[in-house]
Amino acid sequence: MSVLNELITTTELADIINQPELRLFDCTTYLEPAPEGSGQPYLTVSGRHTFEAGHVPGADFLDLQGEFSDPNTELRFMMPDVARLERAFGGHGVSSASRVVLYGIGTPMWATRFWWMLKSLGFENVAVLDGGLDKWKLEGRPLETGPAKGYQPATFTARPRDGFFVDKHQTLAASSEPGTIIVNALGPQFHKGLEPSRYGRPGRVPGSCNVSAATLLDPKTKAFVPLAEAETKFQAQGITKDKRVIAYCGGGISATVDLFLLHRLGYDNLTLYDGSMGEWAKDASLPIETG
Repeated sequence: MSVLNELITTTELADIINQPELRLFDCTTYLEPAPEGSGQPYLTVSGRHTFEAGHVPGADFLDLQGEFSDPNTELRFMMPDVARLERAFGGHGVSSASRVVLYGIGTPMWATRFWWMLKSLGFENVAVLDGGLDKWKLEGRPLETGPAKGYQPATFTARPRDGFFVDKHQTLAASSEPGTIIVNALGPQFHKGLEPSRYGRPGRVPGSCNVSAATLLDPKTKAFVPLAEAETKFQAQGITKDKRVIAYCGGGISATVDLFLLHRLGYDNLTLYDGSMGEWAKDASLPIETG
């Protein structure tokens, strides 16, 4: 079985949609405003309702916060222990024989987050659907409604790999390392600290550059911009292949859009600050930079 290119087009997906080893997943989560006075930056709402309203035929649904994140922290979407992930992916029918395709609605960031998690567990045969459900619908392709039928449970055996995630201490140390570049995937106004932050103190990890995930996507089709255009944006910020890259955002989600494109461009020293600004902005012992 050939390993997929890690980006799959809607046409390519339509061609393999009936293959028995395909495991196709909608990964969508929604971030809703938190109630006044809440300590949380946002409420996480599973995308199951929009999945049931319309999904790519045969797809199953993955609930990132509900099933694939650490339940023992106030931070959202943190990587849980390997045993929990093995149970969760196995419960959704993923095994070493599977060919996994991930997609989202409105943005690919939920799909790229699952892509990054699977890669960190040593699972390689995983692709992200370019344009997600938005492009699939734009092209008038068929939809299915109702609850997920799911896949037959399987045994998922992780082979965890080091270096995919860093914590706040490693990120702080890296901020003064000449061989490392830290990239913020949030919008420029949040990077500069010009707007109040739902995460806490406004601003950025000191010394970090800014390549907003939103600028790496086509606003209409939600597809990724061409690789050459992405590379120009990264290089303009001094991101080069000889450097180690640490990416972050608000909750370790949109930064995986940057990581996905950097990976496709052949950058191989990549890592994610999992806690991101959800952790950094609230910790007064950590320095923050604005302007």
